[in-house]
Amino acid sequence: MRRSTLQCLLFVVSLGMIAPAAFAKVTETDFGKTKDGVEAKVFEVTNKNGMKVRLMNRGATLIGVDVPDRDGKLADVVFGFDDIAGYESKANSYFGCTTGRYANRIAKGKFTLDGKEYKLFTNDGPNHLHGGNGESLDKVVWDGMPFDKDGVSGVEFTYTSPDGQEGYPGKQEMRVTFTLNDKNELKIDYSAKSDKPTVLNLTNHAYFNLGGAGSPTINDHVLKLNADKYTPVDDTLITTGELAPVEGTPLDFRTPTAIGKRVDQLTKTSALGYDHNFVLNRDGAAEGELVEAAKLVDPKSGRTLTVITDQPGIQFYGGNFLTGNKGKGGKPYAYRSACALETQVFPDSPNKQGVEGWTDCVLRPGDEYTHTCVYAFGVEK
Repeated sequence: MRRSTLQCLLFVVSLGMIAPAAFAKVTETDFGKTKDGVEAKVFEVTNKNGMKVRLMNRGATLIGVDVPDRDGKLADVVFGFDDIAGYESKANSYFGCTTGRYANRIAKGKFTLDGKEYKLFTNDGPNHLHGGNGESLDKVVWDGMPFDKDGVSGVEFTYTSPDGQEGYPGKQEMRVTFTLNDKNELKIDYSAKSDKPTVLNLTNHAYFNLGGAGSPTINDHVLKLNADKYTPVDDTLITTGELAPVEGTPLDFRTPTAIGKRVDQLTKTSALGYDHNFVLNRDGAAEGELVEAAKLVDPKSGRTLTVITDQPGIQFYGGNFLTGNKGKGGKPYAYRSACALETQVFPDSPNKQGVEGWTDCVLRPGDEYTHTCVYAFGVEK
């Protein structure tokens, strides 16, 4: 008996001869080759609501997030590029990458641990920024493994950072797992182990504009930060060791406030606008317990982003160094047209161990570094 093509397909499926990946929520595509000839891959994760997250193995990078507005219209709300060449160009300001080994700044590119001084690459004036130069975590290719199980989908990235890479001690086994659920929550779990005492601070450096990447400004977005204090910086953006109150300053976002309302009061500071670490109110939460760190709202589209974390700090950066370079779809990424909300330990913690109220960033053999951040997307009518 002759069977139709559809009948044959259904018959084969019933025998389990077509891999479940044909219907999985995660797809994998080529993204070109890096300058070193390594294949770049993009994994697209989709939930039942149609929300899509795109992840690249170079830098374990978040390159796209499509979320609905109040009318159900999808838009990509994170900055990035259409090809691997863009991510390897000077126009890439750490867009969406996994940042480290030490995210944020380390003063004068050096620190002392257990009596030994370690020297790092200085790539931000006199200081070390976001893990260094050519082999920082945003520039290496990770191994990516997609998964679709227990009602959630995502990608697990792994990378082994060799002892001495970018000047950091210890061979480190690192894992970053992105998980998307049907509540439109993107969860990022970090873990790492080291065979030598070292310092570590990982985060994601996504740039958000909830009106859609390429919208002209972030200043109309409304931000709330769960922080009574922040960490002031010197003229080179290195934290002074002080924990200062936000009350009475342009840094007070304890009640929802438009980002642009007071930003011009900061133009004479070394940060040239918002580029500050905030001390999160833990309110008695146990170590490792998740708390709400921030909420960002775009009044025009109704899109919202709530940031939830177990970390002690969050860096709020208002896009002060964006210069109009073109990104996805040829759209210019203009001055202050996106913001980053990076969960973390405090900047320059390697040089402030023992300072009262400061964060511990030391990872020792036998211990495990863990860090969870949730980007929860929603809408307000």
